[in-house]
Amino acid sequence: MKKNMGIADRVLRIIIAIVIGALFFTGYLYDWWGIVLLVLAIIFVITSFVGFCPAYRILGIKTCARNPEK
Repeated sequence: MKKNMGIADRVLRIIIAIVIGALFFTGYLYDWWGIVLLVLAIIFVITSFVGFCPAYRILGIKTCARNPEK
């Protein structure tokens, strides 16, 4: 798996995951919406640490800096 996520994208995903987690555990998100968003937050955290997003690969998106080939 080649990395296809840049630093800004990864940090933004972590921030969104923290906000969703905080809203869920304080009771603002509940019911099935809360569960769905919590699963999305977990996916955001995993993809941020790995640096690879399968959806980006399917859509052909790449937010990481391009390394010049030597």
